[in-house]
Amino acid sequence: MAHVEASDGTKIHVRDWGQGRAVVLIHGWPLNADSWEPQILSLVDAGYRVVSYDRRGFGRSEQPAQGYDYDTLADDLDAVMRGLSLSDAVLVGFSMGGGEIARYMSRHAGRGVSAVAFVSSVVPGMPKSADNPDGVTAKDLEPIKAGLREDRAEFLRGFIKQFYGVGTFRKPVSQGVLDWTWGMAMQASPIATLACVDAFGTTDFTADAAAIACPALILHGTADQNVPHKATGQRLSKMLPQARYVEYDGAPHGVLATNADEVNRDLLAFLREV
Repeated sequence: MAHVEASDGTKIHVRDWGQGRAVVLIHGWPLNADSWEPQILSLVDAGYRVVSYDRRGFGRSEQPAQGYDYDTLADDLDAVMRGLSLSDAVLVGFSMGGGEIARYMSRHAGRGVSAVAFVSSVVPGMPKSADNPDGVTAKDLEPIKAGLREDRAEFLRGFIKQFYGVGTFRKPVSQGVLDWTWGMAMQASPIATLACVDAFGTTDFTADAAAIACPALILHGTADQNVPHKATGQRLSKMLPQARYVEYDGAPHGVLATNADEVNRDLLAFLREV
């Protein structure tokens, strides 16, 4: 484990395991690199070098008061790529992490990247529009921000249950996973947690998606209540007609845990092909 330094001096915590072709895992909101644990074990066992890092403001990275726009976050990814001298890498982004990939591909011309994968991703954008009637408005984001300001710890407990599709009679993950996820979320800076709601909720990645010319994989659950597949995964699959699009019927947002076997299977199959 180590740190790389971003362009503004922020230290980004990086985890680097295994040998072979590099697979860079970019986590979702409001978690950190540990959330990829079910995939890290599978990828390392399959002979890949796995790099995962904590977004600025989250986990063990430094927590500045600024820099939570996608231009800066894509520059942080560039710092990781350059700091570890990565080439021929596959970028895999979950939820908010898909945005870093899209912006990196346009802002940094996809340097060092040979393929990309989007899992429950916000790309090509959450904002509601004529082209995205299933999206969200700024008003829709206000209850999230209000909940975080009023009682971040309790709000995140409820959010995490929805994240995994937990209901009265449905428990797709254990209490241990719920507690582990909440612990990751509470490691984050409250400033970063709030600021990133606007980042992932209001950024349009349509122009960035046009810069993706490499092989791509898109995985999304059809019961995702946090990032609806019709607003994101389905639309992205139409923008990237050569991409492989896989829907997990009835799966929630947190498929890295609830559908780990399927995600690992599809990701490994994609990696073997590219």
